[in-house]
Amino acid sequence: MDPLGLSARGGGQVLFFLSGLGHLSAALIVTPDLTERQLDPCETGPIDLFSLPPDWSALFSRAAPVEVPPTVLLGILAVAAALSIPRVTWQQFGLFTTLVHELGHAVAGLLTGRAVTGIRIRRNHSGEALSTGRGSIGAVVSGIFGYPAPAIVGAAQLWSVFNGYTAIALFAGGIALLLTLLVIRNLFGVLVVLASAGVSAALWFFATPQQQSYALLVLGTALLVGSVRALVSVIRVHTRRGRLGSSDAYLLYKRTGVPSFVWLLLFAAAIGGCWWIAVTAYLTR
Repeated sequence: MDPLGLSARGGGQVLFFLSGLGHLSAALIVTPDLTERQLDPCETGPIDLFSLPPDWSALFSRAAPVEVPPTVLLGILAVAAALSIPRVTWQQFGLFTTLVHELGHAVAGLLTGRAVTGIRIRRNHSGEALSTGRGSIGAVVSGIFGYPAPAIVGAAQLWSVFNGYTAIALFAGGIALLLTLLVIRNLFGVLVVLASAGVSAALWFFATPQQQSYALLVLGTALLVGSVRALVSVIRVHTRRGRLGSSDAYLLYKRTGVPSFVWLLLFAAAIGGCWWIAVTAYLTR
């Protein structure tokens, strides 16, 4: 009696079926799933950024400069103008220009042996960079580099992009902003620095190299335009006999006896030189 209720013929069919399943399962184990997407030979798959050591050689090496056709350049100029000319946008972007202005004072002071004791940024776009040191040369040099600083930074950014050094320019700017937190002495100034550093970090971690290049071109151009706007504003202060105490040219006159218009001409020459560097970098890229 068949305990499983299977006849000889039925048992043979079952054994054949089970044997077929065994061969099929073996084939499924050995044969790869051809329905899944095959990786390209050059594709490495997902990368864990935190498990890889940083490639510092790539950071400091020269990359292929980004292509900037005339139509793209016009778009960059339009966005930069929109940031630095209308009052509604200047109220925000002008704070970053003020930060760069004060950093110009601070860096010049450090390079001449002075100690920076604090930087303040205020809502009305005024600010101050306090430093101490012996002698008057350092104080004069520090006073000179405020108004030209946005133009210097802007020209440096454009030159870096046009020559393939976007990564190092973005990295250096981010580090400078983080170090600035050590000398900011008011809450609003801290917020301005943190917002600027946040934009820099977003570009570094989430933007493509091309997007980073275009962003630095916009930022650099806007700083160049902003430097001209700030220079025009300080000239108006002197021509209209406004609050001269807020003018670096007047403070330099009080310290050195050299007339204010001489310092204004020096500011204009420095800003004009930065524009020349930026335009030359584009034409000779």
